[in-house]
Amino acid sequence: MKGKFITVEGTEGVGKTTNIQCIASWLDERGIAYISTREPGGTALGEKIRGLLLDKENTGMAASAELLLMFAARAQHLEEKIIPALEVGTWVLCDRFTDATYAYQGFGRGLNLEHIKRLEALVQGDLHPDFTLILDIDPELGMSRVRARGELDRFESEALEFFDRVRAGYRERASDNPSRYCLVDASSPLAVVQEHIVAALNAFVGGAE
Repeated sequence: MKGKFITVEGTEGVGKTTNIQCIASWLDERGIAYISTREPGGTALGEKIRGLLLDKENTGMAASAELLLMFAARAQHLEEKIIPALEVGTWVLCDRFTDATYAYQGFGRGLNLEHIKRLEALVQGDLHPDFTLILDIDPELGMSRVRARGELDRFESEALEFFDRVRAGYRERASDNPSRYCLVDASSPLAVVQEHIVAALNAFVGGAE
């Protein structure tokens, strides 16, 4: 039996790291074997590409180059880590995946969504996450959290309007396919956010059985 593929998405400052730990605890409590990974990154090559993408010195990076780097990292990630885990029944918990590409490079950068769709088909075939949790927050609040953490990376340095478009992209994708996505208000107190996450995971497992 193949493992399940769970992804966690959202704009900056939504609390992905903390809430991924909540999901990991939920998996541990149920004795489910899993790996936790991230995009861009997840492999040695992917982490090098991540460094290029986040480096503020690369301000002149073309949007199309950014898109292709994302999928280059993803291709390696899938072949080296994600697909082998799923094939032996291990669940995969991933911090961002292709939904982020649609949201950031498509809606945020304004790249043609059909071009992203073709790259998605080339790199992933028919592989898609089984369940995607989108942590949703007003970008102004999210960025205030990020700025409080310290120095900003290349994406975090974008204007607020960029993150408004990214958020709209995530919300549109969730609206178009509610069976795969769960949108959670990340501006709520952490305990409330995690109650919603656990309830969504329980419903996902119940529906998958």
